[in-house]
Amino acid sequence: MIRHRITALLVAAATVTVTAVAPAPARAARPRCGDHDATRTALERMTRVHRLTGAAVRIDDPRCGAWTAGSGVADRRTHRPMRADLRVRVASITKTFTAATLLGLAARGRISLDAPVERYLPGLLGRGGHDGREITVRSLLRHTSGLPDHMDTFASGEEFRFRHFEPEELVARALTLPRPGPGWHYSTTNYVIAGLIVEKVSGHPLEDEVRRRIIEPLRLRDTYWPGDGTRIRGPHPRGYIRTETGAWADRTEMNTSVAWAGGALISSPRDVNRFFAALPGGRLLPPAMLAEMRRTVPADPDRVWDGASYGLGLIGTPLRCGGTWWGHAGDIDGFTSLAGVAPSGRTVTVVFNENPATQEAWNDELDIARTALCEENR
Repeated sequence: MIRHRITALLVAAATVTVTAVAPAPARAARPRCGDHDATRTALERMTRVHRLTGAAVRIDDPRCGAWTAGSGVADRRTHRPMRADLRVRVASITKTFTAATLLGLAARGRISLDAPVERYLPGLLGRGGHDGREITVRSLLRHTSGLPDHMDTFASGEEFRFRHFEPEELVARALTLPRPGPGWHYSTTNYVIAGLIVEKVSGHPLEDEVRRRIIEPLRLRDTYWPGDGTRIRGPHPRGYIRTETGAWADRTEMNTSVAWAGGALISSPRDVNRFFAALPGGRLLPPAMLAEMRRTVPADPDRVWDGASYGLGLIGTPLRCGGTWWGHAGDIDGFTSLAGVAPSGRTVTVVFNENPATQEAWNDELDIARTALCEENR
């Protein structure tokens, strides 16, 4: 659920709104914090050139505070402007939350990353030529388990949009698919199984564990599990897909139990930035577990992007300004997001309320994050 299928024609008018949240004055001399012209230009390209409905970005910088910008509209009917303080479906960014929760249990010795899935969920993977005695917890989080993706059993979002799925049902669907080739293979099913392991070991619903270990300690006021609720609570944009005729279809309402531990969360750019800032800061995991998260394997650029490698729920990518940024992306009908943290501690989240429909648009989406992470303060 990282990248949406390329499906459509491009047409829409864009309006632009920009807001800056000034940091509190510091006692010591502060850097000259610029207005992020390059990031704003990259953002506006998405609505003016690619004609996406709306786009927004939030930057949180340890030296300069928060800066936000929006382009296009949050609602095609009312023309309400897109903003960076709205709640959206963050889709596969959920995977990083699930991974961090599981690693928190591993840090306490309750889960072994190199233990087989069979130890925790006996009999779950005994079909389709798969063997739960050979698939490890680590391979689930790293997408090297060799398991298919249950999302590939659906021809379109209409097949799951208003249906409830139990996690075991999703796993069963995946096991009916042909085995993928060797090596790295992105599969939301891996994270459904990881969520089941968290529940088995902790004795609590995954949603409660994520809330207790991450959402509440970090005070993520916009982040929640929707369960079977199809609406987004609180201020949010409408989410759109482009149909084959070039028209827009509203996909805001959806039951995301189809993605569960791999893609169900609702959040905001503020909360996502706070989460990715907390990971390297040691607020969620001890150094040893963070190091495990960052042990990567090469990822398929057709499922992620060029230069990316995949760890345990984290994507690492070299920055043109030096170092590696760590984050994740998410894509579900109507919403696309991309977020991460640079070595400087600067965090960036970019959100769209329409899925980029071409490879060029996807590349330009990635360029917003890269520009925002590297843009110098002046």
